[in-house]
Amino acid sequence: MGPKRRRAARVLLLDPRDRILLLHGFDPEQPGRQWWFTPGGGVEEGEDLADAAHREIAEETGIRDARLGELLATRATEFQFDGRRYAQDEWYFLARTETVETDVSGQTELERRSTDGLRWWTLQELRTTRETIYPNALAKLLGQVLRDGPPARPVRLSGPRLWSTMVGRTHS
Repeated sequence: MGPKRRRAARVLLLDPRDRILLLHGFDPEQPGRQWWFTPGGGVEEGEDLADAAHREIAEETGIRDARLGELLATRATEFQFDGRRYAQDEWYFLARTETVETDVSGQTELERRSTDGLRWWTLQELRTTRETIYPNALAKLLGQVLRDGPPARPVRLSGPRLWSTMVGRTHS
């Protein structure tokens, strides 16, 4: 069987100090595969990208005051997760919030089984971490946004063909 096709809205969620919120995730079938990633997820039937982004922020982080901004980037990626292969088209939005406290009580059952924390990261921390971060070019994209503002047109990010091939590599 081929990969499940999926559309996802993802968010670079920044606090008043320009820190970005990332979730720490792992594959329930392979708990040793761990990474940090931006809030976001699948677009539901009849939902537009902006609505999906708002819903995912609220579900995954409990933050409800996020102000969604510009579309920053897109990415096509393939990965294996929870025993299934996915081919995913992603849209990355900028969002800002005044809220720094998070609440994971709205997470779905799968999110509860595959995430174990959230953390606000500075740009410098993203640039120097040895942890796996998705998307790979997140630090570069965030640095450009903080320095120059959102791009005139969304940038195209590259994505791994399968996340399992990226385990143990450092990304900045």
